[in-house]
Amino acid sequence: MTEYRKTEEALARLTPEQFYVTQQSGTERPGTGEYLHEKRPGIYVDIVSGEPLFASADKFDSHCGWPSFTKPIEPANVAELRDTTHGMVRTEVRSAGGDSHLGHVFPDGPRDRGGLRYCINSAALRFVPREAMEAEGYGAYLDQVEG
Repeated sequence: MTEYRKTEEALARLTPEQFYVTQQSGTERPGTGEYLHEKRPGIYVDIVSGEPLFASADKFDSHCGWPSFTKPIEPANVAELRDTTHGMVRTEVRSAGGDSHLGHVFPDGPRDRGGLRYCINSAALRFVPREAMEAEGYGAYLDQVEG
């Protein structure tokens, strides 16, 4: 079993925006994220720890300005915490192993797919296309990615 965690080496590879989002609980500007319009099959992993977070099969266009997913690919890899910043009560989403801030989850997703919308910053993610998943150690998740 792979151990996913934050390392100094991984932090040193982050761009200033990736560091701001993942380590300082920041938010990228809406509509600017690298993966907002990504359509290829694959999975999204934590930019810091590499832990698998979301599958392309669970991605949908919520028109909110950030990539949105209906559920995590591996629920144990996503921690949900109460967030009362900015005068709101929300549920923050963090990677469990890497402790990276990912975004927030809201109860306004597609009802026929569970009703949740995981609104995630592209800067917190790395996309692994289906054809690279096996080679990069994510072959166990191929059945969760459309062909």
